[in-house]
Amino acid sequence: MARIEKQFAGRTLSIESGKLARQADGSCVVQFGETVVLCTAGAQDNPTHLPFFPLTIEYRERTYAAGKIPGGYIKREGRPSDKEILSARLIDRPLRPLFPDGFQNETQIFVYVISADQENDADVVALTGASLALNMSRIPFSDPVAAVRIGRIQGQWVLNPTFQQLDYSDLDIVVAGTESALLMVEGGALEVPEEEIAEGLQVAHEGIRELIGIQKEMLAQIDVPEEMAWTAKEIDADFRDKITGTATERVREALNIGDKAERSLALSTVRTEITAQYAEAYPDSGKDVSSVIKDVEKREMREQVLSKGRRSDGRGLDDVRPISIDLGLLPRAHGSAVFTRGQTQSLGVATLGTPADEQRLESIDYATSQTKSFMLHYNFPPFSTGEVKPVRGTSRREIGHGALAERALEPLLPPYDEFPYTIRLVSDILESNGSSSMATVCSGSLAMMDAGVPLRASCAGVAMGLIKEDDRIAVLTDILGMEDALGDMDFKVAGTREGVTSIQMDIKIEGLTLEIIREALEKAHRARMHILDEMDKAISEPRAELSEYAPRIITIKINPSKIGEVIGPKGKTIRGIQEATGANINVEDDGTITISSPGEGGERARKMIAAITEEPEVGRVYEGVVKSTTSFGAFVEIIPGTEGLVHISELQDGRTENTEDVVKKGDVTHVKLLSIDEKGRLRLSRKAALAEMASAD
Repeated sequence: MARIEKQFAGRTLSIESGKLARQADGSCVVQFGETVVLCTAGAQDNPTHLPFFPLTIEYRERTYAAGKIPGGYIKREGRPSDKEILSARLIDRPLRPLFPDGFQNETQIFVYVISADQENDADVVALTGASLALNMSRIPFSDPVAAVRIGRIQGQWVLNPTFQQLDYSDLDIVVAGTESALLMVEGGALEVPEEEIAEGLQVAHEGIRELIGIQKEMLAQIDVPEEMAWTAKEIDADFRDKITGTATERVREALNIGDKAERSLALSTVRTEITAQYAEAYPDSGKDVSSVIKDVEKREMREQVLSKGRRSDGRGLDDVRPISIDLGLLPRAHGSAVFTRGQTQSLGVATLGTPADEQRLESIDYATSQTKSFMLHYNFPPFSTGEVKPVRGTSRREIGHGALAERALEPLLPPYDEFPYTIRLVSDILESNGSSSMATVCSGSLAMMDAGVPLRASCAGVAMGLIKEDDRIAVLTDILGMEDALGDMDFKVAGTREGVTSIQMDIKIEGLTLEIIREALEKAHRARMHILDEMDKAISEPRAELSEYAPRIITIKINPSKIGEVIGPKGKTIRGIQEATGANINVEDDGTITISSPGEGGERARKMIAAITEEPEVGRVYEGVVKSTTSFGAFVEIIPGTEGLVHISELQDGRTENTEDVVKKGDVTHVKLLSIDEKGRLRLSRKAALAEMASAD
């Protein structure tokens, strides 16, 4: 067993190995505060036949970690939640580039969150633990990696802020890296300028170096086994040279076809024809031919960018593809927009719902259940890339892209008490050739403005790329799918004219310097301003009126003691109001009542509730119903359930001998509320009401 304990970001960080999960290739338990994760790493002994490195990351939260039992009928954890999937992606993206080229053995990182203190998020702790599990194992892995979350509260940078501190932070960004460079950035901000984002990344990197130092101290205590035996598949050099010589010129021509479908067809034709050409001499070489041609594509694309500054679709390095926008495409949707940039197209649709439509979330991170009133769902169907594939539920990529776009737009929503709607955005990707998540940000912003959602500002996003060969560097603006696949970086930045609201960076090389990141941020800012200009031409501010098909929501506040009267015995009163008006009514324990209806029923329901809950107002004239008469006067109901006495002397001018000479039971008459005594009894006057009404005439 080995154990180390240090202070980090003002809390105790401890790491232990050799006690749990000892049959894994590498395992450790990491505790930060009272949040505890078990991280394991394992690899198969033999390589797979797959054409990619089969790495899987499983991140699972155990509800017992927070002393909870899962909800629903099946009282055990089921499919991973969105939070678990997003955390798994956070771990995957910085680790994947650091495995050696050619390593094809199936590898799995498994993380269990086994204690949650509801203060410290386990995701960044898990990445540090996953790195240590890999480095203490026989699995080939180059360098220790660590991650921190960076926040800023009242101008002060905070490493690994607690959930409570994040409520006061103007940014929430997870940063991962090695000792020398950054590998991944993921998070959101409240319109923070790019230069301040870069400053935060620098602070985060200092924390990363500290965590890597702790890992190295831990590794010094462990007897790390020798690296497992593995061999990268090598293609015969003579065969590679022949294929490269045959393919280079044809690949070069195909790469410069601007249309994605035509370019893909041309490259496919090259592969097919060259495979057939060498089939007799090399009968089992089909996969090798494809592999060599792929290498030629990568080399030629990158060299053209670096030496000529020209991309496959003819653009310069900083050019944004042509943009077109269509609003209000769907007549019955509350808001819709089609955003097209080059060959990437997103259909964004906004739907406005009521508080009853809020999503209820189960989480080990909070003591009570949480609700969510803004949702963005991203869909990536096979036809968007001209493919035919089976669809088996929402993919991890779709969840990740949706979360990125949702994070970009959420800070711009109006306060809930001013606009009490549940908002669901759906982005259906209809075409894709790079940066569909950033197209989703644009279409989502436009769709909400088309729906009349009072956003603080328009929001746009752009994806940046990188080609790096030794000292030659080219930062690309608005990358194509091919530039993402064959390049070194996918850096997405979304925001408004004032600053960044969402950011995500993934790389395929061993880290980036802050200087390159600053350049990418600067170019992304310029591109975003251009895109926002184009969006403003289509719609520069939210529509003044909501769609006629959207519900109208009215919020009123009543005395909590009156809630029972609104609901009535066994819900009879509230059901009656809903049936009579067609409105939906939601009553909160604090007396907040939300009324929603697509037509005028909401206002009718409001009046009916107001009549039930109205408090008597001294000096006001009411129209009431005589409930009973006595020898000394009449009792009149001025609001439902509230009666007062009109003394016989207050029925009319002059003397009244008999109450029923003036009013009878069931009569409707006007009365004025003169006073309410200390026991809550109301004194009414018909005489004063008639006199006031006469003077008004």
